[in-house]
Amino acid sequence: MDLESRLIASIRAAASERVAYVCYSGGIDSTVVLAASVRAGIETVALLGVSASLAAAERDDAHRIANEIGARVEEVETNEMELAGYRANAGDRCYFCKSALYDTVQALAATRGSDEVIFVGTHVDDLGEHRPGLQAAMERGVVAPLVDAGFNKADVRSLAAPCLASRVPVGIEVSPEKLAQIEAVEEFLRLHDVWPARARWHESVVRLEIPATMFERVVTDPFRGELRRACRKAGFNFVALDLGGLQSGSVSLPLVAS
Repeated sequence: MDLESRLIASIRAAASERVAYVCYSGGIDSTVVLAASVRAGIETVALLGVSASLAAAERDDAHRIANEIGARVEEVETNEMELAGYRANAGDRCYFCKSALYDTVQALAATRGSDEVIFVGTHVDDLGEHRPGLQAAMERGVVAPLVDAGFNKADVRSLAAPCLASRVPVGIEVSPEKLAQIEAVEEFLRLHDVWPARARWHESVVRLEIPATMFERVVTDPFRGELRRACRKAGFNFVALDLGGLQSGSVSLPLVAS
């Protein structure tokens, strides 16, 4: 069974006749789950958590991607800023952030009188890391179809390859190595709240497209040095900041092809 079929089978088994609420951010992992749920023929709702911590550009990008997939998006106010544990910004901040999201989703589903299943974009490679958000998911019975299907990060990247491949110039051969470089840089940016962003591959140079409002942060130490090291670790020798800002292209996942 190929990757797409495995994931769709996992989603159908978990959802059965229930409505699937996908905790959606616009990132690669949750986008693949969302696309697979739509392709599986499951009644699917993409729930985008909205709070003061979500950048306007990231919010717009998430809506654009979901629209291209053909998924319905509903925004939910998560209000994690009201939680002292989140504001403390300790090592377990993600636990409180995800708890607020999952509690909000469950409360929303309860008002609609239909059985529901909540999907997240966790994959097996996440399980070995310190991720307090996973604890919040397990406590609430949230389902991770990528884990159930045995997907690791490489599997997710394989299904999302056309999305990442758009970062490689036309005429240049796309390879797993190039995609891994791109993903490593974009994952670093996402984890550090520099998002939405694109890491464009130009041989030894990675050209970063980010919202202009974030320019000052990325060129200011200590983050500038951390970003440079992350890009070099990914295999790039030089880092360029595109002064044109973010120039989002279209997303075309194999999962949503007709």
